[in-house]
Amino acid sequence: MAARSEPLPREFYERDTVQVSRDLLGKILVHGRAAGVIVETEAYVGGEDLASHSSRGLTPRTKVIFGPPGHAYVYFIYGMYECLNLVAEPEGRPGCVLIRALDPICGIDGMFRRRPAARKVEDLASGPGKLTLAMNITRAHNGRDVTRGSLVVRKWEREPPVEIEVTPRIGISKCADLPLRFLIK
Repeated sequence: MAARSEPLPREFYERDTVQVSRDLLGKILVHGRAAGVIVETEAYVGGEDLASHSSRGLTPRTKVIFGPPGHAYVYFIYGMYECLNLVAEPEGRPGCVLIRALDPICGIDGMFRRRPAARKVEDLASGPGKLTLAMNITRAHNGRDVTRGSLVVRKWEREPPVEIEVTPRIGISKCADLPLRFLIK
C-alpha cells in the first residue's frame, strides 16, 4: 500500500473544515498494520457550532483543536468509546473532522480480534467507536501528528473519484440540523 499511496501533507488540513471533511472521503487511515478507507465523516466547525467541543473556547481539553492542523483529537464518549477527529483550519482557528466509518482494507484479522462482536468485515469500523476499537486508537493518540508516524492518513497515488452524500450530523442534540455529515454514496 505504501508504494501506491503517500501521507497527506499538513497543508491538506490547513483549510476550511467542511472542505477537509469532504476531501477525507476515500483517503486511507492507517494505524500500524491496520488500515481502512474513510467512508464517512462529520465536520465540527467551532465558534457558533455548539456541537463542537471547541465552541466554548480554548480549554485544556480543546487545546489540540486550536493547535496545528493535521493532528489527532481523540476523546472519550458515553463512558465507553473513544472517537477520532482530525484537526483542520490554520493554527488558532478551531475545526476538526470526526472520522465516523471506515471500509477495512488491511489488518482485518487484528480488527476482528479487537472487535469480536463484529460478524462481517462491514461491521468492523461502521461507527466512530467501533472504528477506534478496530484500529486500536485510544486517547493515548490525542495530539499525534497524522502526517507521519504510525497513525497517518494517506492518499492513493491514483485516487478514484467519489460521489458524496450530504446529510445532517447524527447522534448530537445541538446544531443537529446542519448538513455537515459526508458519506461516500
